[in-house]
Amino acid sequence: MSMQKIISIPLTLITFFLFFFIICLFHPIQYICLHLFGYQAHKRSVDLLNFFLLNILWFTFTNAKVEFKAELPDGKPLIFVANHQGLYDIIGIGWFLRKYHPKYVSKIELGKGIPSVSYNLNHGGSVLIDRKDPKQALPALKKMAEYIQTYNRSTVIYPEGTRSRDGKPGTFAANGLKILCKYAPDALVVPISINNSWKIFRYGGFPLGIGNRLKFIVHPPIAVKECDFNTLFEITEKLIVGDIDK
Repeated sequence: MSMQKIISIPLTLITFFLFFFIICLFHPIQYICLHLFGYQAHKRSVDLLNFFLLNILWFTFTNAKVEFKAELPDGKPLIFVANHQGLYDIIGIGWFLRKYHPKYVSKIELGKGIPSVSYNLNHGGSVLIDRKDPKQALPALKKMAEYIQTYNRSTVIYPEGTRSRDGKPGTFAANGLKILCKYAPDALVVPISINNSWKIFRYGGFPLGIGNRLKFIVHPPIAVKECDFNTLFEITEKLIVGDIDK
């Protein structure tokens, strides 16, 4: 076992304890905020949840930052499209882009049994899709698109479908994004390049990788109405992949 792994073991145990403590603590907090005070209070509780989950990475000497290559507009539906490297992609986007009320297109398995996470996915405006049942996914994506179109909020989609375990981007699938663009015609597509998130779980589940520098690069938005879908998809993929560390 390498020295880095040995050093990481006690740090990982502390981080795991804090992670599970936080998600268990915020589960009832979310419930109270939503049922007593409504959407805005629930959103703020989720923002705080993401803040704490992101910052416990300091116990593994890991930090995260965001770089905006252009200003994003307020009061417009946004479709964030990103490569997928791991759990902290979701947490990082949830915190750094909290201003835009990001909702998720997530796999159905995450909708059960995970304190805080499952509750937010089921009650915070996200949609859950069964990747084994494409027919179920279509109306779910349509519902999400109509939601962001109506309320000028944002959604997050990972076209790779599954996370990369070595940071190298996989094949991007177009169907999910195409449906979102079709039913949210006023939306802007915002490509995001995520770097080094995979290194947190470079050894698998245990121990965690230490000393990582996560970076979220937010590219200039592209209006859905600006070009045909094939061109939009090609530009989006090129921007994302172009800023992923090789």
